[in-house]
Amino acid sequence: MRRVGLIDQVAARFQEEITSGRWPVGERIPVEGDLVAAFGVGRNTVREALQSLVHAGLLSREQGRGTFVISTSELSGSLARQLAGGSRHHYLELRLALDSAAASLAALRRTDADVDLLRDLRDQREASWASEDPDVRAAADLALHRAIVAATHNPLYLQLYASVTDVFASHMRHDESGDDATAHRRHHDLVEAIAEGDADRASVVVRAIFEPFMR
Repeated sequence: MRRVGLIDQVAARFQEEITSGRWPVGERIPVEGDLVAAFGVGRNTVREALQSLVHAGLLSREQGRGTFVISTSELSGSLARQLAGGSRHHYLELRLALDSAAASLAALRRTDADVDLLRDLRDQREASWASEDPDVRAAADLALHRAIVAATHNPLYLQLYASVTDVFASHMRHDESGDDATAHRRHHDLVEAIAEGDADRASVVVRAIFEPFMR
């Protein structure tokens, strides 16, 4: 029982390394020998603690390469397993449903501080299009949409949304192509609809944003 408790403690410390960002998603974690030295526990304890995080969907072992962080939460890891194999169209339908409902709720619940942040992130999103890097554009777009979800003031919604978008992050770079001027205008309209408390219009604008990618 004591050993099982130690494994859980070590796994919790490893998980803290992940959630804090010290072990970033996509990066390889230190090798077992280094973890033994750093955390002062036996190699078997380290191995079993890591395996528990593999089962939780936070880590992935790659033969000959090492162990990599693939998620920051057990929810994301679970979703990744459940949603594996879904098509891009399936992802877009799911995200449309989540974003549309979030925009409506945000319009009803947003604070003045939320509106200020949304306008700032909208401007940052548009400015990011000066970059040719699709990852920079995707990050700026996602920051705005996550802030809209945060403006619902429903922490469960935000946790679910963050987990889903983490699972489908590889699709993000493809979702922001096309007519840049039209996309910028629609995001401007979305933020202003939320600012004005117009829930129906906010939902309609979200659908207009996603429709070009769902054809």
